[in-house]
Amino acid sequence: MANTLSQTKSSASGKAQRHQVVIVGGGFGGLYAAKALGSADDVDVTIIDRRNFHLFQPLLYQVATGTVSPADIASPLRVVVGRNKNTQVIHRKAVDINTEDQTVMLDEGEVSYDTLLLATGGSHHYFGNDQWKDIAPGLKTVEDALEIRRRIFSAFEKAEQETDAEIQKALLTFVIVGAGPTGVELAGAIAEIAHGPMRKDFSNIDTTQTKIILVEGMDRVLPPYAPDLSADAQKSLEDLGVTVRTKALVTEVTENGVSLKQGDNTEWVSAKTVLWAAGVRASAMGKVLSDRTGVELDRAGRVVVEPDLSVAGHPNIFVVGDLANFPHQGERPLPGVAPVAMQEGEYVAKLIKARQAGNDLPQFVYNDFGSMAVIGRNSAVADLKFTKFSGPLAWFVWIFAHIYYLIEFDNKLVVLLQWGWNYFTKGRGARLITGEDTRIMSPSEAQEKAATSAS
Repeated sequence: MANTLSQTKSSASGKAQRHQVVIVGGGFGGLYAAKALGSADDVDVTIIDRRNFHLFQPLLYQVATGTVSPADIASPLRVVVGRNKNTQVIHRKAVDINTEDQTVMLDEGEVSYDTLLLATGGSHHYFGNDQWKDIAPGLKTVEDALEIRRRIFSAFEKAEQETDAEIQKALLTFVIVGAGPTGVELAGAIAEIAHGPMRKDFSNIDTTQTKIILVEGMDRVLPPYAPDLSADAQKSLEDLGVTVRTKALVTEVTENGVSLKQGDNTEWVSAKTVLWAAGVRASAMGKVLSDRTGVELDRAGRVVVEPDLSVAGHPNIFVVGDLANFPHQGERPLPGVAPVAMQEGEYVAKLIKARQAGNDLPQFVYNDFGSMAVIGRNSAVADLKFTKFSGPLAWFVWIFAHIYYLIEFDNKLVVLLQWGWNYFTKGRGARLITGEDTRIMSPSEAQEKAATSAS
């Protein structure tokens, strides 16, 4: 029989039972809910996550491009909720749910709940082409960021050694698929690396000749933004040397490049580094929940939730963040961005408190304070609803907002100092190549492979 990881229950003396809230996922939605419930007197909170830390994903691209280190944007969950006397953290993976017994099955053991909050996020969406996953990594985890960082800086190192001009050109070509905020930020950061701090670091290559191609299926970059901000973003990218290809679809991805289709024209682009920023698919927990409750899923595997973020027919099960499809506000479901998850998590916490007091709340309403995306040094776009602007002011506001939402004070201070140092020195402090490079071969290895294939 599976071991049961128990929480505080009613005692034999008849003491009132404390309400057991189980949160699966320590991302923005889960963590903000847990923090909001930390002061609840009659509630016990259990956070379950296969990672022992909360990751500030909006700055993950800066890990991938060597601006900051992973620890600068990650906070141990036990540290974040350590002052909450009613909260415990379980470092396990949730694998199933029993809605009748109200238990969450883990890879080892199980946990009982009175209220369940699922905030397990999402992964990369390759739109039916999962075979591209190993060739074109996305950016969702620390491991993803470190792998992308390895590929970016390995490409320059391999190009430095390469004597074949065509292979060298392919090594210095980077294709980024998807021109949402992540794709735009990655493209701008790589361009800044190539034209800035790395320019004088190599003897045999001119890094300013690096080609960065940003591919977008829609008619403009940053499609959710206003057209004038999209135009400003594209101009800033092009000023950095980024080639923007809109209305372009990727039809093939290999270790040697990508095939792009624009209208009736198809073009092959030789590139040794392809990065994916084109879509998000909900975590597997959505399918588990659908199998157990019959709840509807959308095409990306997200759970279609009720106006109060609960699951239809199960008022004590809630879904927030990238796992949730909230179609009750506006013409489209709420976007899968950090501010949405934060507000959803806080709302569920307030609703739990209200129900414990015998009350209820109106349906969830997302307060959209705007959106921002950074392109490069002194360049960003911001839509704050009451005003739209771009350039250095937007860049400064972007910096302030991201520093403000970092979880720990230590991280705020370290990142701020690192950004300040990089700004004045035009340097990148975390350009480490870690992990085994098995994808990009050296010239001698390539010749050996060709000779073996020929024989």
